[in-house]
Amino acid sequence: MEPVRIGVLGCADIARRRMLPAFRACADTELVAVASRDAGRARETAAAAGCEAVTGYGALLARTDIDAVYVPLPTALHERWVRAALDAGKHVLGEKPLTTDPASTAELAARAAGAGLALRENVMFVHHPQHAVVRRLVEDGAIGEVRAFRAAFTVPRLPDHDIRYDPRLGGGALWDTGVYPVRAALHFLGAELEVAGAVLAHGGPGRAVDTSGAVLLRDGAGVGAQLAFGLDHAYRSSYEIWGSAGLITVDRAFTPPAGLPPRVRLERRDTAEDLGLPPADQVLGTVADFAAACRTGAPPDPAVLHQARLLDRVRRTADRT
Repeated sequence: MEPVRIGVLGCADIARRRMLPAFRACADTELVAVASRDAGRARETAAAAGCEAVTGYGALLARTDIDAVYVPLPTALHERWVRAALDAGKHVLGEKPLTTDPASTAELAARAAGAGLALRENVMFVHHPQHAVVRRLVEDGAIGEVRAFRAAFTVPRLPDHDIRYDPRLGGGALWDTGVYPVRAALHFLGAELEVAGAVLAHGGPGRAVDTSGAVLLRDGAGVGAQLAFGLDHAYRSSYEIWGSAGLITVDRAFTPPAGLPPRVRLERRDTAEDLGLPPADQVLGTVADFAAACRTGAPPDPAVLHQARLLDRVRRTADRT
Protein backbone atom coordinates (compact mmCIF):
# COMPACT_ATOMS: atom_id res chain seq x y z
CA MET A 1 0.00 0.00 0.00
CA GLU A 2 1.35 3.42 -0.96
CA PRO A 3 2.11 5.85 1.88
CA VAL A 4 -0.12 8.87 2.48
CA ARG A 5 1.61 11.90 0.95
CA ILE A 6 1.85 14.72 3.49
CA GLY A 7 2.18 18.49 3.14
CA VAL A 8 2.66 20.84 6.09
CA LEU A 9 1.18 24.33 6.37
CA GLY A 10 3.61 26.29 8.51
CA CYS A 11 6.95 25.94 10.26
CA ALA A 12 5.89 26.01 13.92
CA ASP A 13 8.22 24.67 16.57
CA ILE A 14 6.04 21.60 17.21
CA ALA A 15 6.15 20.80 13.50
CA ARG A 16 9.93 21.06 13.27
CA ARG A 17 10.72 19.26 16.52
CA ARG A 18 8.14 16.51 16.62
CA MET A 19 5.80 16.13 13.67
CA LEU A 20 8.12 16.40 10.67
CA PRO A 21 10.47 13.71 12.05
CA ALA A 22 7.45 11.50 12.80
CA PHE A 23 6.08 11.87 9.26
CA ARG A 24 9.47 10.80 7.96
CA ALA A 25 9.77 7.88 10.38
CA CYS A 26 6.29 6.45 9.83
CA ALA A 27 6.15 3.79 7.11
CA ASP A 28 2.57 4.84 6.30
CA THR A 29 3.39 8.47 5.44
CA GLU A 30 5.65 10.29 3.01
CA LEU A 31 6.62 13.87 3.82
CA VAL A 32 6.43 15.72 0.49
CA ALA A 33 6.55 19.45 1.21
CA VAL A 34 6.36 22.18 3.83
CA ALA A 35 4.94 25.65 3.17
CA SER A 36 5.50 29.06 4.70
CA ARG A 37 4.60 32.60 3.71
CA ASP A 38 8.33 33.29 4.16
CA ALA A 39 10.25 31.59 1.33
CA GLY A 40 13.48 31.52 3.34
CA ARG A 41 11.84 29.90 6.34
CA ALA A 42 10.21 27.32 4.09
CA ARG A 43 13.57 26.46 2.50
CA GLU A 44 15.32 26.20 5.88
CA THR A 45 12.63 23.96 7.38
CA ALA A 46 12.33 21.80 4.27
CA ALA A 47 16.08 21.32 4.01
CA ALA A 48 16.27 20.07 7.59
CA ALA A 49 13.29 17.76 7.04
CA GLY A 50 14.39 16.40 3.68
CA CYS A 51 11.36 17.58 1.69
CA GLU A 52 10.36 20.32 -0.75
CA ALA A 53 9.79 23.96 0.16
CA VAL A 54 6.66 25.81 -0.96
CA THR A 55 6.00 29.53 -0.65
CA GLY A 56 2.42 30.16 0.42
CA TYR A 57 -0.19 27.87 1.94
CA GLY A 58 -2.51 28.07 -1.06
CA ALA A 59 0.27 26.92 -3.37
CA LEU A 60 0.76 23.79 -1.29
CA LEU A 61 -2.97 23.02 -1.25
CA ALA A 62 -3.07 23.31 -5.03
CA ARG A 63 -0.54 20.50 -5.50
CA THR A 64 -1.84 17.18 -6.80
CA ASP A 65 0.97 15.12 -5.26
CA ILE A 66 -0.26 15.72 -1.69
CA ASP A 67 -3.04 13.64 -0.13
CA ALA A 68 -3.18 15.17 3.35
CA VAL A 69 -1.98 18.21 5.24
CA TYR A 70 -0.89 18.96 8.78
CA VAL A 71 -1.86 22.42 10.08
CA PRO A 72 0.37 23.68 12.94
CA LEU A 73 -0.52 27.37 12.46
CA PRO A 74 -1.50 29.72 15.31
CA THR A 75 -4.88 28.86 16.82
CA ALA A 76 -6.70 31.82 15.25
CA LEU A 77 -5.76 30.56 11.77
CA HIS A 78 -6.83 26.94 12.21
CA GLU A 79 -10.42 27.32 11.05
CA ARG A 80 -9.55 29.17 7.82
CA TRP A 81 -6.84 26.80 6.67
CA VAL A 82 -8.49 23.56 7.80
CA ARG A 83 -11.53 24.59 5.75
CA ALA A 84 -9.34 25.52 2.78
CA ALA A 85 -7.58 22.16 2.95
CA LEU A 86 -10.86 20.25 3.06
CA ASP A 87 -12.16 22.31 0.13
CA ALA A 88 -9.00 21.34 -1.75
CA GLY A 89 -9.83 17.68 -1.17
CA LYS A 90 -7.11 17.03 1.39
CA HIS A 91 -7.31 15.00 4.57
CA VAL A 92 -6.39 17.17 7.57
CA LEU A 93 -4.52 16.76 10.83
CA GLY A 94 -5.04 20.07 12.65
CA GLU A 95 -3.33 21.32 15.75
CA LYS A 96 -5.43 21.65 18.87
CA PRO A 97 -7.87 23.16 19.32
CA LEU A 98 -9.25 22.59 15.85
CA THR A 99 -11.12 25.90 16.16
CA THR A 100 -12.11 28.20 19.03
CA ASP A 101 -15.82 27.93 18.26
CA PRO A 102 -17.86 24.72 18.68
CA ALA A 103 -20.21 25.55 15.81
CA SER A 104 -17.24 25.96 13.47
CA THR A 105 -15.69 22.73 14.71
CA ALA A 106 -18.97 20.91 14.05
CA GLU A 107 -19.26 22.46 10.60
CA LEU A 108 -15.75 21.37 9.64
CA ALA A 109 -16.39 17.86 10.96
CA ALA A 110 -19.58 17.62 8.91
CA ARG A 111 -17.80 18.95 5.83
CA ALA A 112 -15.04 16.35 6.18
CA ALA A 113 -17.49 13.50 6.76
CA GLY A 114 -19.60 14.54 3.78
CA ALA A 115 -16.53 14.54 1.52
CA GLY A 116 -15.15 11.25 2.85
CA LEU A 117 -12.07 13.05 4.18
CA ALA A 118 -10.29 12.33 7.44
CA LEU A 119 -10.20 15.20 9.93
CA ARG A 120 -8.17 14.68 13.08
CA GLU A 121 -7.18 17.01 15.93
CA ASN A 122 -3.58 16.60 17.03
CA VAL A 123 -4.19 15.54 20.64
CA MET A 124 -1.33 13.07 20.85
CA PHE A 125 -1.51 11.73 24.40
CA VAL A 126 -4.60 9.63 23.67
CA HIS A 127 -2.42 7.51 21.37
CA HIS A 128 -0.02 6.51 24.16
CA PRO A 129 -0.81 2.95 25.34
CA GLN A 130 -0.41 3.85 29.02
CA HIS A 131 -3.89 5.39 28.98
CA ALA A 132 -5.44 2.22 27.55
CA VAL A 133 -3.87 0.34 30.47
CA VAL A 134 -5.40 2.85 32.90
CA ARG A 135 -8.80 2.56 31.24
CA ARG A 136 -8.72 -1.24 31.52
CA LEU A 137 -7.83 -0.99 35.21
CA VAL A 138 -10.80 1.28 35.80
CA GLU A 139 -13.17 -0.89 33.77
CA ASP A 140 -11.98 -4.03 35.60
CA GLY A 141 -12.76 -2.44 38.96
CA ALA A 142 -9.18 -2.14 40.16
CA ILE A 143 -10.05 1.03 42.13
CA GLY A 144 -13.73 0.31 42.71
CA GLU A 145 -16.27 2.89 41.57
CA VAL A 146 -14.81 6.14 40.21
CA ARG A 147 -15.40 9.00 42.63
CA ALA A 148 -13.25 11.86 41.33
CA PHE A 149 -10.76 12.89 38.67
CA ARG A 150 -7.96 15.45 38.86
CA ALA A 151 -5.62 16.59 36.08
CA ALA A 152 -3.07 19.34 35.54
CA PHE A 153 -0.94 20.57 32.69
CA THR A 154 1.24 23.57 33.42
CA VAL A 155 4.46 24.85 31.87
CA PRO A 156 7.06 27.47 32.89
CA ARG A 157 6.83 31.08 31.77
CA LEU A 158 7.30 31.66 28.07
CA PRO A 159 9.28 34.45 26.37
CA ASP A 160 7.28 37.68 26.23
CA HIS A 161 7.09 37.58 22.42
CA ASP A 162 5.63 34.04 22.30
CA ILE A 163 2.49 33.82 20.15
CA ARG A 164 0.61 32.19 23.02
CA TYR A 165 0.46 35.64 24.65
CA ASP A 166 -1.08 37.24 21.54
CA PRO A 167 -4.90 37.40 21.58
CA ARG A 168 -4.98 38.14 17.83
CA LEU A 169 -3.45 34.72 17.19
CA GLY A 170 -5.70 32.82 19.58
CA GLY A 171 -3.32 32.88 22.53
CA GLY A 172 -4.06 31.97 26.11
CA ALA A 173 -3.66 29.10 28.52
CA LEU A 174 -7.14 27.67 27.90
CA TRP A 175 -6.46 27.05 24.21
CA ASP A 176 -2.89 25.87 24.78
CA THR A 177 -2.52 23.87 28.00
CA GLY A 178 -6.19 23.71 29.02
CA VAL A 179 -7.04 21.35 26.17
CA TYR A 180 -5.07 18.51 27.79
CA PRO A 181 -6.85 18.13 31.14
CA VAL A 182 -10.24 18.75 29.51
CA ARG A 183 -9.61 16.01 26.95
CA ALA A 184 -8.31 13.68 29.67
CA ALA A 185 -11.51 14.16 31.67
CA LEU A 186 -13.57 13.32 28.58
CA HIS A 187 -11.36 10.33 27.87
CA PHE A 188 -12.02 8.74 31.26
CA LEU A 189 -15.36 10.14 32.43
CA GLY A 190 -17.25 10.28 29.12
CA ALA A 191 -19.11 12.82 27.02
CA GLU A 192 -21.80 13.88 29.51
CA LEU A 193 -19.55 16.27 31.43
CA GLU A 194 -20.76 19.78 32.21
CA VAL A 195 -18.96 22.84 33.57
CA ALA A 196 -19.75 23.45 37.25
CA GLY A 197 -17.33 26.35 37.66
CA ALA A 198 -14.24 27.94 36.14
CA VAL A 199 -11.66 30.65 36.69
CA LEU A 200 -9.35 32.22 34.10
CA ALA A 201 -6.56 34.46 35.35
CA HIS A 202 -4.19 36.87 33.67
CA GLY A 203 -0.56 36.56 34.66
CA GLY A 204 0.23 40.17 35.37
CA PRO A 205 0.15 43.69 33.96
CA GLY A 206 0.01 43.86 30.19
CA ARG A 207 -1.12 40.30 29.67
CA ALA A 208 -3.99 40.36 27.19
CA VAL A 209 -4.72 36.63 27.49
CA ASP A 210 -5.39 34.19 30.29
CA THR A 211 -2.20 32.61 31.60
CA SER A 212 -3.77 30.15 34.04
CA GLY A 213 -7.07 28.54 34.81
CA ALA A 214 -8.99 26.10 36.97
CA VAL A 215 -12.14 24.21 36.01
CA LEU A 216 -14.60 22.02 37.86
CA LEU A 217 -16.57 19.55 35.72
CA ARG A 218 -19.23 17.07 36.78
CA ASP A 219 -21.07 14.20 35.16
CA GLY A 220 -24.63 13.01 35.63
CA ALA A 221 -23.61 10.63 38.41
CA GLY A 222 -22.01 13.38 40.48
CA VAL A 223 -18.38 12.51 39.71
CA GLY A 224 -16.31 15.67 39.71
CA ALA A 225 -13.21 16.56 37.70
CA GLN A 226 -10.80 19.20 39.01
CA LEU A 227 -8.59 20.60 36.26
CA ALA A 228 -5.70 23.09 36.33
CA PHE A 229 -3.62 24.57 33.52
CA GLY A 230 -1.23 27.43 32.94
CA LEU A 231 1.67 29.09 31.14
CA ASP A 232 3.60 30.48 34.13
CA HIS A 233 4.07 27.55 36.53
CA ALA A 234 6.36 24.79 37.59
CA TYR A 235 6.00 21.99 35.06
CA ARG A 236 3.20 19.54 35.80
CA SER A 237 1.68 16.93 33.51
CA SER A 238 -0.42 14.43 35.42
CA TYR A 239 -3.80 13.03 36.28
CA GLU A 240 -5.34 11.02 39.12
CA ILE A 241 -8.44 8.84 39.17
CA TRP A 242 -9.82 8.29 42.65
CA GLY A 243 -12.08 5.33 43.29
CA SER A 244 -13.97 3.86 46.20
CA ALA A 245 -11.21 1.29 46.72
CA GLY A 246 -8.07 2.79 45.22
CA LEU A 247 -6.21 5.48 43.32
CA ILE A 248 -4.43 5.59 39.94
CA THR A 249 -1.80 8.26 39.35
CA VAL A 250 -0.14 8.96 36.00
CA ASP A 251 2.86 11.29 35.89
CA ARG A 252 4.27 12.80 32.69
CA ALA A 253 0.86 11.99 31.29
CA PHE A 254 0.51 14.35 28.34
CA THR A 255 3.86 14.91 26.64
CA PRO A 256 6.19 12.04 27.65
CA PRO A 257 9.41 11.61 25.64
CA ALA A 258 9.35 8.53 23.42
CA GLY A 259 12.06 6.78 25.45
CA LEU A 260 10.56 7.46 28.89
CA PRO A 261 8.99 4.45 30.65
CA PRO A 262 5.47 5.41 31.78
CA ARG A 263 4.92 6.15 35.46
CA VAL A 264 1.55 4.63 36.37
CA ARG A 265 0.95 4.02 40.07
CA LEU A 266 -1.88 1.91 41.48
CA GLU A 267 -2.69 2.27 45.18
CA ARG A 268 -5.23 0.05 46.96
CA ARG A 269 -5.76 0.06 50.70
CA ASP A 270 -2.40 -1.01 52.15
CA THR A 271 -0.61 -1.69 48.85
CA ALA A 272 1.03 0.47 46.20
CA GLU A 273 2.34 -0.75 42.87
CA ASP A 274 4.26 1.00 40.11
CA LEU A 275 3.24 -0.70 36.89
CA GLY A 276 6.13 -1.63 34.65
CA LEU A 277 5.10 -0.41 31.21
CA PRO A 278 7.36 -0.05 28.15
CA PRO A 279 8.13 3.33 26.58
CA ALA A 280 6.06 4.36 23.56
CA ASP A 281 6.21 7.11 20.93
CA GLN A 282 2.84 8.84 21.04
CA VAL A 283 3.81 11.17 18.18
CA LEU A 284 4.46 8.24 15.87
CA GLY A 285 1.25 6.62 17.09
CA THR A 286 -0.69 9.78 16.22
CA VAL A 287 0.76 9.87 12.71
CA ALA A 288 0.01 6.18 12.14
CA ASP A 289 -3.58 6.68 13.33
CA PHE A 290 -3.99 9.66 10.98
CA ALA A 291 -2.65 7.68 8.04
CA ALA A 292 -5.11 4.88 8.77
CA ALA A 293 -7.98 7.39 8.93
CA CYS A 294 -6.91 8.87 5.58
CA ARG A 295 -7.03 5.47 3.92
CA THR A 296 -10.52 4.68 5.17
CA GLY A 297 -12.03 8.17 5.25
CA ALA A 298 -12.89 7.58 8.90
CA PRO A 299 -15.27 10.15 10.42
CA PRO A 300 -13.98 12.66 12.99
CA ASP A 301 -13.69 11.52 16.61
CA PRO A 302 -16.81 12.75 18.49
CA ALA A 303 -14.52 13.70 21.40
CA VAL A 304 -13.37 16.68 19.31
CA LEU A 305 -16.90 18.07 19.36
CA HIS A 306 -17.41 17.39 23.07
CA GLN A 307 -14.09 19.05 23.84
CA ALA A 308 -14.98 22.12 21.77
CA ARG A 309 -18.26 22.46 23.65
CA LEU A 310 -16.61 22.28 27.06
CA LEU A 311 -13.81 24.70 26.18
CA ASP A 312 -16.34 27.20 24.86
CA ARG A 313 -18.45 26.85 27.98
CA VAL A 314 -15.41 27.47 30.17
CA ARG A 315 -14.49 30.55 28.13
CA ARG A 316 -18.00 31.99 28.33
CA THR A 317 -18.74 31.33 32.00
CA ALA A 318 -15.40 31.66 33.79
CA ASP A 319 -14.73 34.22 36.48
CA ARG A 320 -11.81 36.35 35.32
CA THR A 321 -9.07 37.92 37.40
